[in-house]
Amino acid sequence: MPARLRRAYGTGYLHFITFSCYKRRPLLGAPQCRDLFLRILEETRIRYGIVVVGYVIMPEHVHLLLSEPEESNHSVVLQVLKQRFARELLERLRKKQTRPDGSLWNTVLERGHVWQRRFYDFVVWNRHKRAEKLRYMHENPVRRGLVASPEQWRWSSYCAYAYEENGPVLVNEQQPVRLKWRDVPVA
Repeated sequence: MPARLRRAYGTGYLHFITFSCYKRRPLLGAPQCRDLFLRILEETRIRYGIVVVGYVIMPEHVHLLLSEPEESNHSVVLQVLKQRFARELLERLRKKQTRPDGSLWNTVLERGHVWQRRFYDFVVWNRHKRAEKLRYMHENPVRRGLVASPEQWRWSSYCAYAYEENGPVLVNEQQPVRLKWRDVPVA
């Protein structure tokens, strides 16, 4: 890891996080792969006490807008998320018998690489930046020509905002405040 790389944790701000599939290959190109990723993201959200403010799963990369986790930090959370997804995806591919020779999946199975090693983390320090990042994420599938409008891409948080529909990942669910106190003896 470069000596100059610094991650800002403990600030209480939101984080706009981007990470890519290995060599920007479209390993999330199939709907069932994106569905698998969202299931694991929701399980990770619950486990680490993260508020997911927004997300979009693209064929070769992922954008997340997250609070800081209650437990640990983003580096650990993303490591767990990426490893769990890679394990389950590789296990599914190994079980699948029919794969054409020279296919993308053969390379993935041979090398075992699903993700690029690092992730990009941008600290979102105000409401303007929050809106900007959400707009960017939700318009990403449209700009790429995958759909004509954001509501057609079901692997994003757009419908949670536009229609207040619950998707596979709970969006903007504030965690209950955990109060710490001690009993004071009554004299």
